[in-house]
Amino acid sequence: MSLILIQNATAVATQNDARTEWKNASILVRNQRIEWVGPDAELPAAWRDEALSQGEVLDARGHLVVPGFVNTHHHMYQTLTRVLPSVQNAELFGWLKGLYPVWSGLTPDMARVSAQVAMAELLLSGCTTSSDHLYLYPNGVRLDDTLEAAQTLGMRFLATRGSMSVGQSAGGLPPDSLVESEDAILKDSQRLIEAWHDPSFGAMLQVGLAPCSPFSVSQDLMRESALLARSYKTQNVRLHTHLAENDHDIAYSLFKFNRTPTQYVQDLGWVGDDVWHAHCVKLDDEGISLFAATRTGVAHCPCSNMRLASGIAPVRRMIDAGVPVGLGVDGSSSNDGAQLVGEARQALLLARLKKSLEAPSQDAQGQMVFGCDTAPAEMSARDALWLATRGGAEVLGRQDIGQISPGFCADLALFDLSALPFAGGAVLDPVASLLLCASVNARHTLVNGRWVVKDGQLLTVDLPVLIEQHNRLSLNLVQAAH
Repeated sequence: MSLILIQNATAVATQNDARTEWKNASILVRNQRIEWVGPDAELPAAWRDEALSQGEVLDARGHLVVPGFVNTHHHMYQTLTRVLPSVQNAELFGWLKGLYPVWSGLTPDMARVSAQVAMAELLLSGCTTSSDHLYLYPNGVRLDDTLEAAQTLGMRFLATRGSMSVGQSAGGLPPDSLVESEDAILKDSQRLIEAWHDPSFGAMLQVGLAPCSPFSVSQDLMRESALLARSYKTQNVRLHTHLAENDHDIAYSLFKFNRTPTQYVQDLGWVGDDVWHAHCVKLDDEGISLFAATRTGVAHCPCSNMRLASGIAPVRRMIDAGVPVGLGVDGSSSNDGAQLVGEARQALLLARLKKSLEAPSQDAQGQMVFGCDTAPAEMSARDALWLATRGGAEVLGRQDIGQISPGFCADLALFDLSALPFAGGAVLDPVASLLLCASVNARHTLVNGRWVVKDGQLLTVDLPVLIEQHNRLSLNLVQAAH
């Protein structure tokens, strides 16, 4: 039995259905589950005595506690090619064409180490659950390499078996050398589900299926992947892909399939509460209505969308319509980081910018409008926190994470409110200060009732050694391509 009492927290933002926030609060964790949360003065004396005598007690005075963040879209191998000079100023298609030749040199060791680096960065930022979309398998790379990395780091992980089957010779974007046969993709997908996927409450490792994009896979592969995932009834094998990321994406879909991206995925059965799509920057009103009606999820990736000049996703419209929306850091070659607090802050700011760009400066009579304050209401700090926690949990189909409530998994992030970025903010509104002040790392991160980050230090890996190894592999990968 494990027992942890986190007591005297300055603030706890539970993200429960009522969005309850407690001051001077405590959280009792027993055997990987949250047993109790509320004002410290109301904690039953017997439980406090039990924790003091048989468990671990952490004084969280001066700290904000939030649910562990949930990252809904990533390409972890891309930590190896951050800020590559040749593609620093490229948009999506040019960026991909410039990077495909480099990524063709990826090895199993590179896949494992890059995943560890990406997970380390996420854990340090208070992220406890992440998905990953690995769609490149050259030189013996397997999805197992990233799953094993998650076991080492202690991260709750949904690994999606990505794939590319349509190369340049068949009208696709990737080089032929990086595509696989569809039979091999489906066979490996089935192997991974049966070997790794855990559908149970509190699962640490799960597998999803994720053909890469409309411009790199066939419609047959999309249909067959959906049929395979749904053949595992009641096991929550989820489906994921990129969709409507930029104007070129829309143009390709119209030219190739005579369908909008939304119509394309609807035709193929890729809508429903077991599906989530990355980006959806150019999702139209028809698409928003369809996704809301079918509970199809969206991974919003604001930093990557800005980095590649893809545009501003209509997130407020999606949320208001009822589309499940979570946050994703996307690949570390298009972000080029993986800091979940920073991603949530950018989502907040970008939503407000989009509203200000759309707000009319004149009324119906052509008169200038002054004093209009609609933009800040577009997204609040607490809205952004919800996306990073509850929103992400829903998008990944998890009903056991994303909030600090009895019975939920003990995934928590604690932030030190005495840190410099909080000065002048935390004393007024500690919850909003996490999102509106400068991005910070967590002081402590708890995953499944286990400390993974303590006092700002990652406990599950020797970080300096990992970084040195990663940098060496990064140089090897890039230099081999030139």
